[in-house]
Amino acid sequence: MNHSVEFILPVLNEEKVLAPSVSTIYNFLDTHFKDYNWQITIADNGSTDKTAAISEALSTKFDRVEHLRIAKKGRGRALKQCWISSESDVVAYMDIDLSTQLDDIRPLLDSITKNNYDLAIGSRLIKGSVVEGRSRKREFTSRTYNKIIQLIFSVNFNDAQCGFKAISRSAANQIVPLVQDNGWFFDTELLIIADQCEFRIKEIPVRWTDDPDTRVKVISTAIYDLCGLARLKFGGLQLAKSKLK
Repeated sequence: MNHSVEFILPVLNEEKVLAPSVSTIYNFLDTHFKDYNWQITIADNGSTDKTAAISEALSTKFDRVEHLRIAKKGRGRALKQCWISSESDVVAYMDIDLSTQLDDIRPLLDSITKNNYDLAIGSRLIKGSVVEGRSRKREFTSRTYNKIIQLIFSVNFNDAQCGFKAISRSAANQIVPLVQDNGWFFDTELLIIADQCEFRIKEIPVRWTDDPDTRVKVISTAIYDLCGLARLKFGGLQLAKSKLK
């Protein structure tokens, strides 16, 4: 029996890239993933441009594309809602700008369905990864942030923020409800809880092309994330672990 997988594409005001990116992903999966029962869900995360209309049109055009409107912003909020409500064996997400090469989807999914990992995550910071177009500022900030995570929590992963992740249904049901953050810190909190509760995490080296049009504000996001780390360090992680027992 083929495993089922649901790909979540969280989007906010992505009218320019939504249609071509979804078409590219759909055609790739249709060609190379006949051994999976897959579907794509566009999580329209409070967009104010034409994203909603384009998403609706794509769900009509493609039989395995769904559109979900989420009124409030926050990537973490979108992933929580979609992952918890999904009935697929594996739930995954990737950035709509297609920064990660689509060929990396295969090792991501197979790590869970064939090698019994609980989570699989893309990494730009391990041997075998290839990163293009990234500024020195973003590279330094990313490496420093992940070193801080390792220093505080002694985790066994290297890249918390790569927008390319998958998680098994069982692990999602257990971990996702414990994650408090609804924004960019969602990924980090998810992984720290998973790691500290001894879920199996597989890091996949990815080929990554940085999006020059990204709207992520490096400094403000870094400060927000550091506040999240402090929350976990001073009680948040222990609370999550106590609820998982």
